[in-house]
Amino acid sequence: MTVAEKHVQARRRILESARPLISQRGFSAVGLSQVLEAAQIPKGSFYHYFESKEHFGAALLELYNEQYLQKLDALIAERGKTGFEKLSAYCQCWVDAQQHGCLSEKCLVVKLAAEVSDLSERMRLILEEGTTAIIARLACMVEEGQQDGTITKALPARLAASVVYQTWLGATLLVKVTHKQTAFEDAFVATRQLLAS
Repeated sequence: MTVAEKHVQARRRILESARPLISQRGFSAVGLSQVLEAAQIPKGSFYHYFESKEHFGAALLELYNEQYLQKLDALIAERGKTGFEKLSAYCQCWVDAQQHGCLSEKCLVVKLAAEVSDLSERMRLILEEGTTAIIARLACMVEEGQQDGTITKALPARLAASVVYQTWLGATLLVKVTHKQTAFEDAFVATRQLLAS
């Protein structure tokens, strides 16, 4: 393995090791030494991999976006499911990740949006880019459902997708605040009523 490959591998290990910490505690509350310890990288070497904590946060969000969108692309590509079934599977994956998933599966948008949007314009833009791409993929599922007759054409696909995404972001925040799953149950009902053909 070349020096460049080792550098890329160590950098990714730092990002992947940090995600559960940041998913649990937030961006500002996690120190660089904690990140390096979790990644088993020598202390003091952080700036060998990242220019600053902000650059690290940006890289973390870029990796999160990339992995999240890959999962959505795989769901869109599934054969034998209607558009409505794909969108329902997306919603169920959201619930499963928040209820039963490990910390690295939790939604970083929910955890970090308010915090980092005020701290870093660069990180805010990465979050915005990611959410825009997520809504575009959800719109593909809605369009597919509108074509196969399982989703109503009452709303344009992009608008319906945006409302669904906002509903689930809000539901996740309420579940965090109340420690009750009723917000997810309500989100399922609202999603079905919004989309039902």
